[in-house]
Amino acid sequence: MKIIKWLDDNIERMILLVLFVAMTVITVLQVFMRYVMQNSLTWSEEFARFCFIWLIYIGISYGVKRAKHVRVEAVLSLFKSRGKLIINLIANVLFLYFAIYATYYGFTIMNAIQSTGQVAPSLGVPMSIMYLGMPIGMLLTTIRLIQRSIYEIKLFREGKDNESPLEDEQQKLNQEQDQHQDNNKEVGIY
Repeated sequence: MKIIKWLDDNIERMILLVLFVAMTVITVLQVFMRYVMQNSLTWSEEFARFCFIWLIYIGISYGVKRAKHVRVEAVLSLFKSRGKLIINLIANVLFLYFAIYATYYGFTIMNAIQSTGQVAPSLGVPMSIMYLGMPIGMLLTTIRLIQRSIYEIKLFREGKDNESPLEDEQQKLNQEQDQHQDNNKEVGIY
């Protein structure tokens, strides 16, 4: 159970960290090779592009989990807390519909690309790996939207008069992250 909780708390963050570090290291290495060694890596640009595409789609899920997506607060400010919960829930349902559609469409595109046997020119890996980023990221987004909606329904049923229903959870997540970083600093990870 602890493993599932850890994955729920950290899966997107770990994937994003690995992808960002890999993309950055390869890009810096490519610049070094091209301008200092006068010899470029043929596959680095394609690899960085693959990482960037995956970063975008996994980042959407992470943004939902952390409640960090851009919203129009002007509409929300017209309502009291329970009205805000209803508006947030409606927005989540619409976003969920889009995420489910994008997941389905992403798998459809990925399967079509896979059936052609197309490979990336420089890396030589199947192009379906690049296209898999969309359905995986949107599937994670779907899961996070369901979690967020359940949380907001729970707040609504409990009659919570929380001006920002996401702030308490966000503050809790930020405190946990700060505690995690403090623990890692103590052991010299950061």
